[in-house]
Amino acid sequence: METGSTSASSAQEIEESLDALLDRARRSQSPLPQQLFSLVAAFIPSHPPPLHTKAYLVLSTLCQNVRSSASEKNQQEEAGTESLARIFQPLIASRLSESKDSDIITGVSFLYALFQVDRQSASYIFQDDGFVDLLSTLIVSPSPPLSLAVARLFAQASGHKTCRMVFPTEVVTWLRSQSRQAGDHAIRAAGILALIKLSRGTTSDSSGPVESPSLGNVERQDEEFTAQLMEMIVGNTDTRTFVNDAVEGLTYLSVAPPIKQSLADTAVLRTLFTLVQKRTKSAGLPDHATVLYGVLAITANICAYKPRLSQEERQVAKLHKLAQGGKQSDSQGDEELSHPLDADIHVQTRCRTAIDSGILGVLAVAAGAESAASRDLVGRIYLSLVEDKRNRGRILQGGGVKNLSRTIKSYPSSSPDSLPSEALVPIQALAKLAITSSPIQVFGPNEGNMMDAVRPLSQLVLHPSASTLQQFEAMMALTNLASHSPVCASKVASFPNLLNRVELLLLDDHTLVRRASSELICNLIAGSDEVFARYGGKEGNDQLRTSKIQLLIAMSDVEDLPTRLAASGALAMLTGTPGACRAVFELQRERHRAFSVIGRLIDPSVQIGDAEGESEATPVKGDPGLVHRGVVCVRNILSAEKSLSHTELVEEVERAGLFMVFSKLLNGDLGSYDSTILQSAAEVAKMLADVSTRVARD
Repeated sequence: METGSTSASSAQEIEESLDALLDRARRSQSPLPQQLFSLVAAFIPSHPPPLHTKAYLVLSTLCQNVRSSASEKNQQEEAGTESLARIFQPLIASRLSESKDSDIITGVSFLYALFQVDRQSASYIFQDDGFVDLLSTLIVSPSPPLSLAVARLFAQASGHKTCRMVFPTEVVTWLRSQSRQAGDHAIRAAGILALIKLSRGTTSDSSGPVESPSLGNVERQDEEFTAQLMEMIVGNTDTRTFVNDAVEGLTYLSVAPPIKQSLADTAVLRTLFTLVQKRTKSAGLPDHATVLYGVLAITANICAYKPRLSQEERQVAKLHKLAQGGKQSDSQGDEELSHPLDADIHVQTRCRTAIDSGILGVLAVAAGAESAASRDLVGRIYLSLVEDKRNRGRILQGGGVKNLSRTIKSYPSSSPDSLPSEALVPIQALAKLAITSSPIQVFGPNEGNMMDAVRPLSQLVLHPSASTLQQFEAMMALTNLASHSPVCASKVASFPNLLNRVELLLLDDHTLVRRASSELICNLIAGSDEVFARYGGKEGNDQLRTSKIQLLIAMSDVEDLPTRLAASGALAMLTGTPGACRAVFELQRERHRAFSVIGRLIDPSVQIGDAEGESEATPVKGDPGLVHRGVVCVRNILSAEKSLSHTELVEEVERAGLFMVFSKLLNGDLGSYDSTILQSAAEVAKMLADVSTRVARD
């Protein structure tokens, strides 16, 4: 068999041999020599794409088997690497020693494939004494096909530190010459990619920016390479021969803020996004997954916001800079983190450009990708896009919720603890969208879609790796869902351990977290019979009910207005039951604070613990929502007077100054309010007078 042949019969023979090799590999049998020859020959660039796909599967299976067998015998990873090198190195070396370009290309192409499947063994072979020297002889007046194969091999090797250490200067010089030639875009893109990886890798190896005679100034080189690759992609209708290398090169470059700004160009992005769409529709283009991942990575980089550091993280960063001292603290990473082009205003503009250029269509394709890495990028991109509230409407119209739900469902999880941390990103993006509008606008009229969203949002609240912001946004989204219907509220309330965590978060140090948890509990009390009973509507465990009511009373007296509105709203609903009223009354008798807190909802000048209930000299107008809630609470408690001690009730009302509060409210001393509030207040004043009269008569 002529291994370099591209005839149909040769490809068919190779495929049959691959099938036999795969069968032996699955049965843990050693490959036959002829089968290995066929495997090496299967990666010739001219062979059909389906044959390459099968060859990668066979090679991966064979490598896994060899490593597994070697580790069982030696218990060392290096043993597997050495075993693979012993199998493949003679096959590669024999091909590189041939005189025909077709044979040499076969050996080079196989090592290129091995780098993608098992980089350890490929690097081991690449570093072997004399191997790079042998490769160096191939770049002396090579043919275009051989130049392309060698350039791509060097591009693969450039991504690994151990390989970069053995790169001779003449190879870098040759790669630079290939990157500048204008005749063959494929060779040019491969040379550029190799140089990008070398410069990035060299910088990483030395923990700082490096400028060497062979590599030149990295920043200036990045700008040049970006311009060249953009020109190649935008200016050519047929990019099949170089699209993989060009996209991968831009992926590396797009980390730098100036390059992000350059790539956020409508013409460039539309071309990149079109590449994905074309490959989705064309089954004959096997590089779809590779191009899709690269385009997603580029988009994720240009749309990424600066990390939102907590106070503790900022303090740690300051200490780290102080420890480094002086100019050394201004490392490349710190500079990029604080680069002006990474300011929110620039990121917002880049995100809008990406949306205008068609990224939403790409995300619809990528949400169902087989690659977990691509799905991770989908979540990152959506999270960046929804950060700007102005984008959320377009994302909803573009199927953002459906695509995020597909992405989230691809992560396996039986409990919040088992959910991988990568899944938190798309869930947070979903939470931001769910906060934006009513549940029907977000999830559609199908209530089942809303019910499906409860699980991931609840997992985000419960997950041990969730940040404070993620917990806050998840609770806000659940609050919105709970407000839709009692069915949704009950679904939220019944999620295991969720309500316990939300109640703990009521005591969190962060104001927004306390607010979100208060609002969620309020909506659950309103919509779920189970939660209503838990907080006061069920007879029985008086101690538990009292502790819940006490927590709501405390939250009704915090400085944050939305938190007070939510907690006092829950209190107003619960005091519609005798059990909750008794709990409030018992708390008042024990600590003499509950009635004063309720009084402050109506009159902010009421002093907690002031026996006479005296107010500040200057009346303070309250919030209408708080006033209404306070009036309802007092009315409900007085309505339950039959189960309370009349004498003690009047004493505690007087102690809290509620007579004065309602007098001022009705006299207009606290400002003007809606007639509904004043009518309820008049009823309460009459009830207060009646109960006082009865006590005096008795």
